[in-house]
This record gives sequence, structure tokens and C-alpha cells, in this order.
Amino acid sequence: MSDYDKVRVSKLVLKGESSKAKKRKHKHKDKKEKSDKKRAIIDEDSVKHGGWWKASKFEDIIGSVAIEFGGKQTYIKSLDNGLFTIGAPHDEGDGPSPEEIFTALAINDRHIALKSGYGRYLKVEKDGIITGRSEAVGALEQFEPVFQDGLMALQASNGCFVSIDTEDDAVVALRKSVGEAEICSIRACAMRETNPVDDTPIEEQGSLTEVEVNYVKKFQKFQDHKLRLNKEDSSSLKKAKQDGNLHETLLDRRAKMKADRYCK
Repeated sequence: MSDYDKVRVSKLVLKGESSKAKKRKHKHKDKKEKSDKKRAIIDEDSVKHGGWWKASKFEDIIGSVAIEFGGKQTYIKSLDNGLFTIGAPHDEGDGPSPEEIFTALAINDRHIALKSGYGRYLKVEKDGIITGRSEAVGALEQFEPVFQDGLMALQASNGCFVSIDTEDDAVVALRKSVGEAEICSIRACAMRETNPVDDTPIEEQGSLTEVEVNYVKKFQKFQDHKLRLNKEDSSSLKKAKQDGNLHETLLDRRAKMKADRYCK
């Protein structure tokens, strides 16, 4: 750990270059208002991994990251000899250890470089072994995250995908096709944009046909609760939504059925 303490994070070096607000009194009222306005989305997967969330696109891979293999909270671990292995499984709720944390830097819109906690860049050797001894980034130090169908694999510059050699517990890039052993996850801890609050009324969630049914259910005045739906062509609803007068068009359609409490 002392070696990690000595290393200072620096900017990307390319080859050829030198190296609390006051609380308000009405707590219950405030909580109720917030719960009414927001729908909290909890990333349970992130919670299980100590707040480290799974990257789902290239832009997510920036800053401090960990590379998980096996889906059991086991991460690639840096050794002080410049090699890598797979670390021990972590308990639920724990994040990666310091030796399992790397710094990801974007080279272009497809490739990244990875720097270990020892201040050296990862590289694929001629024999396919991944080492971490480079002081600058060249072609061999670049990796490409490949996303498909919700899964990810990490392709090295030799065209092969990174995996764990279970016999030697080494990190290698030996296969040009992706199998179960090549599937991994890159996890980040940087602040990310949360999903925007969905302010769409419940009645307007779904297809336009479902929207019309929802509003009929909400405003119909009949006691028998039987739906009175307008049988006319509903293609006008799509145009009305684009023009911003969907509510007025829905009301007109309900008015023709005399099934709305606001219709005269």
C-alpha cells in the first residue's frame, strides 16, 4: 500500500512527450412534496458494489474505474511486478480495493488507455499477456470497450479480447472472439447524470390509444363505469400531440360521446 501512496495521478502522457443548507421546520410536509414530485430510482446493482456503477456506453468510462470479471465482485488487481491477476471476491456492499482501481483516459471516441495505481499504463505484449509497465501511451497501450446486447468486452490492440487465464491467474488477451470468459464489466465511481424526473402524468404514459382510454376513465360521468370511446379515426391524435394541443383534441373526442364531466 505504501507504493500506492507514493503514486500521484497525472495527466495522460503520450509517447514522444515528456513525462449544508438550514433545515426547514415542516419536515413531514417537505418530504411529502418531494416524494410527490420525484420518483427516486435506486441502482441496486451499484449499491451491491459499494457505489461503483456499471458503464453502459463509452462515455461512462472516465476517471477511476474497476474491471470486473465473473460477475461476482472480483476485479483485476495490480501487482507490484507490473503484472495483473484477479482479486478475491468482495462482500456485498464493498467496492474494489485500491490495487483494483485504474484510471481510464479517452484517447479518441473508441479507444481508452488504462493506468494502474503504480502510475504505469496497461499494454498487451507479443505473447498476449497484459502488463502494466509503460510510462506513455502508444498503439499497444490502447483498448477498445465493445458493447453489445447489454454486455461488454475489452479488446486489446492485438485484436484479441481481455480475459483471465485461470491456470496462471494472469490477465491475457488471446482470443479474437468473445465467449463467457471475455465478458466483463467496467465500473466507475464518478458522478453521473441521474435519470431526469419523469413529470409525464400517469394518464399520458403509454400509446395514444392508451392515453385516450386513461382520460376517458378519469373524466367520464356515467355511473355504470362503461367506457364510451370515440370510434372515429384516431390518427388526429398523433398530429395533435405534435402540435401541442393533444388535451383539446381528446376533450373534443370525448365531447362527441357526451361522456365527459367538463363537456356542456
